[in-house]
Amino acid sequence: MIPTSDDHSKSWNAAAESDHPDKPEEACGVFAIYAPGDDVAKLTYFGLFALQHRGQESAGIATFEGIHASDPTTTRVHLHKNMGLVSQVFNEAILNEMRGEIAVGHTRYSTTGSSKVVNAQPAVVDSRLGTLALAHNGNLVNTGNLRDELLKANAQLQTTTDSEMIAHAIAQEVDLGQSWTDGAINAFKRCSGAFSLAIATPAGLIAARDPNGIRPLVIGVLQDEHSNGTPRYVISSETCGLDIIGADYLRDVEPGELVWIDHNGLQSIHWASETRKLCIFEMIYFARPDSLMNEESLYSYRLRLGRQLAIESGGDLDVDLVMGVPDSGIPAAIGFSQQSGVPFAEGLIKNRYVGRTFIQPTQSMRESGIRMKLNPLRDVLQGKRIIIIDDSLVRGTTSRKIVKALRDAGATEVHMRISSPPVTHPCFYGIDTDTQDQLIAATKSVADIQTHIGVDSLAYLSWDGMLTATQQDRETFCSACFTGDYPVAVPETFKRSKLRYEAIAVGSTPAG
Repeated sequence: MIPTSDDHSKSWNAAAESDHPDKPEEACGVFAIYAPGDDVAKLTYFGLFALQHRGQESAGIATFEGIHASDPTTTRVHLHKNMGLVSQVFNEAILNEMRGEIAVGHTRYSTTGSSKVVNAQPAVVDSRLGTLALAHNGNLVNTGNLRDELLKANAQLQTTTDSEMIAHAIAQEVDLGQSWTDGAINAFKRCSGAFSLAIATPAGLIAARDPNGIRPLVIGVLQDEHSNGTPRYVISSETCGLDIIGADYLRDVEPGELVWIDHNGLQSIHWASETRKLCIFEMIYFARPDSLMNEESLYSYRLRLGRQLAIESGGDLDVDLVMGVPDSGIPAAIGFSQQSGVPFAEGLIKNRYVGRTFIQPTQSMRESGIRMKLNPLRDVLQGKRIIIIDDSLVRGTTSRKIVKALRDAGATEVHMRISSPPVTHPCFYGIDTDTQDQLIAATKSVADIQTHIGVDSLAYLSWDGMLTATQQDRETFCSACFTGDYPVAVPETFKRSKLRYEAIAVGSTPAG
């Protein structure tokens, strides 16, 4: 087993805390592969590399060598995880030591558990059938009760994460005599909330989603000369994780489904009735624009958001150009331009490598704020009346800095359009949207937000327009961050940790 360390976790945490972005924070990225005869560690590395946008705090991989042995305890598990980006945690030498036929990997943004290397995933737990390694995207909402159950059964919890609790729940069920699949299903029934999981075992690979399918998870197939007739399957949070290693998209893991993968192929078990509630923010912002959902790229959906936004709030403005906040606001800005006829231009250039260093900026650099990540093009903006498009406006801090930078660069008018509705409620299912009193639309009207960020006008996409643009049944999406209508019941004590008291007391949506 390759040991983990926390050599640079303190500096990483300091860097993260000093630059809190004005967005809902990323979810997590899950990747796994069953491919005997292949270099599963390297394939997982590249899969995680493609999913890096889902979490930049820590990364980890576990490989299983010698699977399907008569004695599962002889299967060797190689584990490496640490704080930082995928490319900072792994190198060629480490990956070469991680042999095996199964691998499971994770790139993390912490939504539960603190930012420490001990909380990095995969979570590894022993059982009577051998070791399991679990990677989780999502959040449980019944962690208090589940933790109490586990501790009463003498589980040795090492971390503060709900992911480790799921792993221990599976191990407990297996130790009571269940098979891997039956034990996993029994454990899932003890969990409430959002979970998309990849779980490596000495006998095979498990992929599963909660009955609402709040977070995404897809299945791919590797087909090349290495297969020799052996099934080779890939599990990934998004299809972009399949594309990078040349795997073909097969299908989604369905809500309430467990998929078991071994040398016999793929077996599907529907362990719970599904009520589809995919997080709408996956489509608006989190997932990569080249990933597929509902049989199309998210780039296409985001173009439609921009077109709908122009229909709703772009017709009466006399402006010179439309631009997007890089990178996530650009597809909607292009759609807005196509619909409105206002020329599209790049007015901000993003430095994509800021944030990939542990070196702290000077105080004066921190005060300059947005210019470290986004720099305006003065010759494009000088004397122009502009509309700037962003996918969301959560706290207002970054938007305010962007608007000031655009005016300083010579823009004579700055109008802002947001390709989603006002975010008024926090997420409890795997996205960190901060507490409700930190969400600007939960405490201020649109007019007040307009004044606060310093724009000449501000408008959001309507909730109806957002869902219409999906071209899907709107009931199949979770949009609780816009409405407060949570599809999985959230315990009152958990609600109070994030919701404003008056919102709990009257059960209403805050003004915004």
